[in-house]
Order: sequence, then structure tokens, then C-alpha cells
Amino acid sequence: MLDLWHTGIVTRLVDETHNTRRFWIRIPEMDRFDFKPGQFVTLDLPIHEKKNKRWRSYSIASHPDGTNEFELVIVLLEGGAGSTYLFNEIKVGSELLLRGPQGVFVLPATLDKELFLICTGTGIAPFRSMAHYLHEHAIPHQQIHLIFGCRYEKDLLYASEMQQLAAEMPGFNFIPTLSRQEDWTGKKGYVHGVYEELLQADKRPANFFLCGWKAMIDEAKQRIVAMGYDRHDIHLELYG
Repeated sequence: MLDLWHTGIVTRLVDETHNTRRFWIRIPEMDRFDFKPGQFVTLDLPIHEKKNKRWRSYSIASHPDGTNEFELVIVLLEGGAGSTYLFNEIKVGSELLLRGPQGVFVLPATLDKELFLICTGTGIAPFRSMAHYLHEHAIPHQQIHLIFGCRYEKDLLYASEMQQLAAEMPGFNFIPTLSRQEDWTGKKGYVHGVYEELLQADKRPANFFLCGWKAMIDEAKQRIVAMGYDRHDIHLELYG
């Protein structure tokens, strides 16, 4: 199943921020596209002769809803062949060759510990999928802290949607933190200060899911272990 490639049709495009775009993709040959929140798909883009240099993987940003359509959110990387192609060439009605779902960056079967979902940039995609899935299915859980690091408010993805979810979903906390915006009244600085502050009073049982750039993930791993947690409590999905 995993090695099967499917043809997806782009059904909708929306610019979410100045450098990110949301892509809705439908797979006509499937009645429903089933995946676990946190999984990704791989696109085969016509940008190189060698297969492995054409492949780009993206976390699914939507939650499984029983349809054959899903959403990706993609950042335009300067000099990035894959994202440049997707932004410049792909229109509504374009076809994309893809395979998936793949990946083991998924929630534990029982959510008996607090969850810290820590991300930067488009790393929010798998956590958006997880949060909506838990809410839709009323799955019991402990406190969930979605800590989202960006430079400026204009970089925040799905912010109003996540605030709405936090208002509706008991035990779900959305904590955006900005590293460069002076007039921001919310959390400032990097994501690390946020989870350290939340856990400084007591080191209660927790699972940490990290998604984003390598530098953030490397530092978070070191800090979480330094706080006394086991590395098995840490799950990660690396971007770039």
C-alpha cells in the first residue's frame, strides 16, 4: 500500500500568510483517504531526473474526515526547487503524483499524560490534524499545550482557528510565542521558555511532540532531557 502512487487533483488554493499556501488535494480513485493524524504524504514533482531528488514530504494539515480530500500547508523556501514549483506551477485542477499516508509521528493509543505539542512554522500542520481529530471524536485526554513559535504575528498559521478550538475544547491550550515582534502582548521569545515555565513547578508525566526546524528540535530534546524526562517521552518530525 505504501509504495502505491496516486494521482491527486488540486481542488482549492488559499494563501494563509505572506509565504505559505494551503493546498487541498482530492484523490479521485479512492472513496476515502484514511490516515492517522500526524502522518505525511510524499509528492513526486517534475523538478529533477533522479527520483529521490524529486520527492518532497509534507505533513497532512487536515484531520481524517472520511472523504478523499486532504490539506497541506507549504512554505515557499527561498531557492527551494519543490516549493517554487508548487507555488508557481500548481493551479486549481493541476495533478500531483503522491504516495502515503506514511509516518509514525502519531498520538499514543491512550492519552494518559499531558501533551506538549511544540512547533515552529509549518510544523503546526500535524498538530492541527491531531487537535481537530481529538475534538471531533471527543477522545479523553489530559491537558494539551500547543506551543507555536514564529518570528512575527503575520507568520502565525491557523491562529484564529486554534484560538476558537481552545475556547471550545476543554484542556486544549494554544500558546503562540513570537521571537521578534515588539508590540506583541502574548508570549515572547522562543518556544523553550514556554514549556520550561509550564513545568518548572512540578515535573508531571508528559509526552512531548516536536515538529519544525532541526535547530529547534535539537535544543528542545536537550532541554527536555535536562528537565529530567526520558528520551522515550520525546517524539519528533524533522522539517528541512
